[in-house]
Amino acid sequence: MWIDTHCHLDAAEFDADRDAVREAARQVGVTRCVIPAVHAGHWPQVAQLAERHGDAYALGIHPLFVPQAQEADVKALEQALTERRDDPRLVAVGEIGLDFFVPELCTPDMRERQWFFYTAQLKLAQQHGLPVILHVRRSADLLLKGLRQCPVVSGIAHAFNGSQQQAQAFVDLGFVLGFGGTLTYERSLQLRRLACELPLSALVLETDAPDIPPQWLYQTAEQRALGAVQGRNSPAELPRIAQVLADLRGVSLVELAAVSTTNACRILPKLADCLTKL
Repeated sequence: MWIDTHCHLDAAEFDADRDAVREAARQVGVTRCVIPAVHAGHWPQVAQLAERHGDAYALGIHPLFVPQAQEADVKALEQALTERRDDPRLVAVGEIGLDFFVPELCTPDMRERQWFFYTAQLKLAQQHGLPVILHVRRSADLLLKGLRQCPVVSGIAHAFNGSQQQAQAFVDLGFVLGFGGTLTYERSLQLRRLACELPLSALVLETDAPDIPPQWLYQTAEQRALGAVQGRNSPAELPRIAQVLADLRGVSLVELAAVSTTNACRILPKLADCLTKL
């Protein structure tokens, strides 16, 4: 059994065949997906998709959508979390965080705006006793600062690609790190080393579908210039991504499936209830 702890099944890239994509993942053993929202307009859709496919979801405002977000959205999130508090499929606040890779988000004003939405959502997660799913892109140290100021029960540092020291700091705060398609690239030497050095208890698996395609789906700039279409990632790729990690660590796929599922359920406690009750 596999759990894709980060899959944007609501993305427009899946509009034409969403149900078929989810069924294909189920056929290869992906029992649950966690579908994180990215802005207020997506909250109803991710909840409906989780209900429809027997999955789980998170509600939040992604840093890439902070420029369009309104302060009233924080109040709306508080209301949504309150209204859905008894929904066993609501497992976290997310996807939230900070992004200092996109130039437009790195101006002083936008950095301050990102910090406002990040810390406001941390406070809501703390208030509701929910884990968080963090977007971490060139922002690990400041994310950690926010977590120390406003501790939450647990969480996932999604698509982590930082240092060993930063990884340990997240683990020390009760987090696990999400590993996905980036791990499959032979040039990802630092990430592969980190994935082998961390204890298995610190890892969960994810796809970030339709984004972060694994190496076998990736099209180079030259190939795209010749008309090739960038491969769309999907939750059905998770077992093959997991095989890469299992090979790197020298463990069996069966062991990795068991441990990563246990880790996901430990970090997202309502997910464990979702697996046993629904």
